[in-house]
Amino acid sequence: CFIGSDFYQEGARAAQWLAETMNGEAQIIELFGTTGATAAIDRNRGFVDYLAGTYTPDHPDSPSAGTPAPAPEGGFPGMEIIASQTGEFTREGGRQVFETLYQANPEANAVYAHNDEMALGAIVALEAQGKVPGEDVILVSVDGSRDALQAIIDGTLGATVECSPFFGPIACDTLVAYAAGE
Repeated sequence: CFIGSDFYQEGARAAQWLAETMNGEAQIIELFGTTGATAAIDRNRGFVDYLAGTYTPDHPDSPSAGTPAPAPEGGFPGMEIIASQTGEFTREGGRQVFETLYQANPEANAVYAHNDEMALGAIVALEAQGKVPGEDVILVSVDGSRDALQAIIDGTLGATVECSPFFGPIACDTLVAYAAGE
């Protein structure tokens, strides 16, 4: 069995929400996680595959196949990643990178951050530039942190895909069942 995070699916869920929210039309800045990290690679692939219409719930990189639904055939050609750079999964990295990318790409109207910390940094950068996060630029991220949930309540973050850290009890129960021959 597999007990753990499905980074590929997380990326696809973020893409599905953003495509629906933006009615299939967006100029996206992607705040990439740490270069070479499995979470960053798979979150990017899930996001890109969903927008391209090539995501399938039974993809070999998706250990918990089944959701979200496959992207429509042909995907979302109006959803374009116009800039992507690592923010190293940090709030300050996300702020700095977003600030630079947004100044170079002021037509951007959406952000996909590989984690909440980078999205929260992008929110700070947007506000510093006199923009209204959640209105001028729509943001989606991954983790489900307390600060991200507050940002959703505040209207500055559109959505976060939960990446649950609560695998301990499930892993322990599975180990006990395995040891008992079940």
